[in-house]
Amino acid sequence: MSLIGKIFGSHSDKELKRISGIVDKIEALDEPMQKLSDEELRNKTVEFKERLGKGETLDDLLPEAYAAVREASARTIGLKHYRVQLIGGIILHQGRIAEMRTGEGKTLVSTLPAYLNALEEKGVHIVTVNDYLATRDAEWMGQVHNFLGVSVGVVTNDMENDERRAAYNCDITYITNNELGFDYLRDNMVIEKEDLVQRDLHYAIVDEVDSVLIDEARTPLIISGQSGKSTELYRACDILARQMERGTSNGELSKMDILMNEDIEEDGDFLVNEKDKHVLLTAQGVKKVEEFFHIDNLADPENLAIQHNIILALRAHNLMFIDKDYVVKDDEVLIVDEFTGRIMPGRRYSDGLHQAIEAKEGVKVKRESKTLATITFQNFFNKYDKKSGMTGTAETEEQEFREIYGMDVVVIPTNKPVVRVDHEDAIYKTKHEKMNAVVEEIAASHAKGQPVLVGTITIDMSEELSRMLKKRGIKHNVLNAKFHEKEAEIISHAGEIGAVTIATNMAGRGTDIVLADGVSDLGGLKIIGTERHESRRIDNQLRGRAGRQGDPGESKFYLSLEDDLMRLFGSERMISVYNTLGIPEGEEIQHKSISRTIEKAQKKIENNNFGIRKNLLDYDRVNNEQREIMYKERRRVLDGENMKDSVLHMIKETISEYVNQCASEDAAPEEWDMDTLNTELRPIIPFGKIELSQEEIQAGKPELLAERLQDEAVEMYAQKEKEFEDYDLREIERIILLKVIDRKWMDHIDDMDQLREGIGMQAYGQRDPVVEYRMAGFEMFNVMTKAIQEETTGALFHVEIEQKVEKEQVAQVTGTNKDDSGVKTPYKRKGEKIGRNDPCPCGSGKKYKNCCGKN
Repeated sequence: MSLIGKIFGSHSDKELKRISGIVDKIEALDEPMQKLSDEELRNKTVEFKERLGKGETLDDLLPEAYAAVREASARTIGLKHYRVQLIGGIILHQGRIAEMRTGEGKTLVSTLPAYLNALEEKGVHIVTVNDYLATRDAEWMGQVHNFLGVSVGVVTNDMENDERRAAYNCDITYITNNELGFDYLRDNMVIEKEDLVQRDLHYAIVDEVDSVLIDEARTPLIISGQSGKSTELYRACDILARQMERGTSNGELSKMDILMNEDIEEDGDFLVNEKDKHVLLTAQGVKKVEEFFHIDNLADPENLAIQHNIILALRAHNLMFIDKDYVVKDDEVLIVDEFTGRIMPGRRYSDGLHQAIEAKEGVKVKRESKTLATITFQNFFNKYDKKSGMTGTAETEEQEFREIYGMDVVVIPTNKPVVRVDHEDAIYKTKHEKMNAVVEEIAASHAKGQPVLVGTITIDMSEELSRMLKKRGIKHNVLNAKFHEKEAEIISHAGEIGAVTIATNMAGRGTDIVLADGVSDLGGLKIIGTERHESRRIDNQLRGRAGRQGDPGESKFYLSLEDDLMRLFGSERMISVYNTLGIPEGEEIQHKSISRTIEKAQKKIENNNFGIRKNLLDYDRVNNEQREIMYKERRRVLDGENMKDSVLHMIKETISEYVNQCASEDAAPEEWDMDTLNTELRPIIPFGKIELSQEEIQAGKPELLAERLQDEAVEMYAQKEKEFEDYDLREIERIILLKVIDRKWMDHIDDMDQLREGIGMQAYGQRDPVVEYRMAGFEMFNVMTKAIQEETTGALFHVEIEQKVEKEQVAQVTGTNKDDSGVKTPYKRKGEKIGRNDPCPCGSGKKYKNCCGKN
């Protein structure tokens, strides 16, 4: 803590003092609540809702509501909230982030604000990191809520529409961040209002908020459809990439250097900057590409695809590594999640990188997908009226939480003092020496029965360590696969005597490790980190698996100068120190200056990653403005609004556009291009031959021509209405409008994707790429809206009574970038529709119409 913090107290200290009086009120109500019968306690929910209706606020009800939940929890699941958990619950209700150490019972904390905010009957979403935790928490904590008469639902990846809708209509819904975001996007792709599943986004409580809003926010949610693009260019660029020579220059050319026109000494065909993940063609490399593809100038706009794909191929070969970033299995490239180390089936790198890796590995290159809908987590979660979050580690990212999400972090003290011993990092010269030391440490702890949890960053490292332990005959479990119940089960036994568990740093997150009898006497759970993660937060999460609720424990990280973090950030100086000191092979050193260097490196990477997320958000803010307009218009159509006025407006706008293109006050009427006006406007609106009247010729004003044509078109549309008087022309308008909006919007999203790929080149001209993207995107959006007006107008004027006009989806969804189970098309009902008098799927025992179906 800084000197000022020590004198005046931290932000968290001040906030904790501010709410201590509220906590006192909750605790003072404990005895009166205990005296209530089950029925009287349950009826508190009805009382609270009545008081809300009479003008009281949630803040007014908070002390009593929290005391009621506390007592209901004690009666149903045998857990009573500690004072620090009550503090956490207040922080969450205030729309902030509660930082609570691992093992402090964050799951129980969420029951407090979830219940209080559910009283408004607008829906509360409790967001978890995977389906297993969502289901577990809904079943476990749902007992508390159901006891109080509050309905609880859960949404998982395998659910159909009716089940999802029922779950969203519950008072409290447990769900993953991915399902939430994709359901939002899918809701804005449905063609029938009854297929909508979500209600408004009212209040979200995000568990493991750093994982959801920070780690996963580097990748937007994308729903994809089939594209018609060829895959041959990927193979051609892969062949060329293998022939190109990597330059030996340091490659430290950052985006800022490019903006400042910094010179860099070039050699080879391309340079690689590992820190910023950049690949840059040299002049020699550009020439080689031009010769290979027989083109004159790589920088020409028509060569953008070649330019983009050769960079992808070079990135695939020089920055993406098998068994670290991805694995190849059954002729398929599978992504390894960089934060959890788990294989993610169904996920694909975007912008063609996945295809470039497929070409590199010699597997089938799948046809590139087309983006149908997309949104960032930042923009999605900012749509909530109120949001809050909890995690064991958030303070290091507080600036980002404040800046992007408008949430501050309050650090909650632990219920019992932390007695875990965190040892200084052990540093070795080589990875080989480090791994030997790790195995020796595991063997020593295992021999005395002390359980060990080993955290690795990569699958490769966990498998190498497993092989070494097998040679020593040490029994152990390895967790590096996709999350499922078995993983949680194994992690929960990691605190038993003699247990050795190797896990990627995030495996089993959200599952408590309970120490078996006798383990405390052996020193508690021992945490060993085999490498420092690029984020200090992930290291702290690994450490936090030990020493929960006052348990003993210890942690230690083992590093080598060959680790990626060390290699990229100053290990040369450290190696020279090693050599000067003449440290024998295999000897451990501990030095605060090295630890400081590592922390500086981590801070540098964290800042860089924040920059990446900020950049992603800057681009998506442009998309978001457009998305809000389109989704709002689309919802009007879906809600069955009368669109006649909108249609007439489109007709008039289309006429104005064409008249303005062909006629001008600056030119004499005889110079107006009436041939073009006839050729281009009449196929849209079936006028007779368009000719100028004497009055229009004398006035010389194009608006007079436009007004006459508009009046004629409106009259023609009135005739069309008479033709369709036995049919519902209003519904036909909605169907055609929905089809046109969807087709044009999806093409526009894909065009914006392509624009963004190419806009990075603007940096070379000392122009801000985001500003260029905004300007070009605005122009493209205007072109799209005009195209929607024109196509809708033409379709409605030419629709015939005999013609069958039906609602249909304009593009086939083929999957998402975060599908764990492959392609999913949730809008085809497989099971029976839930009847109003059927039992509610949420398990409350009530009829659907009286429970989740009432909304």
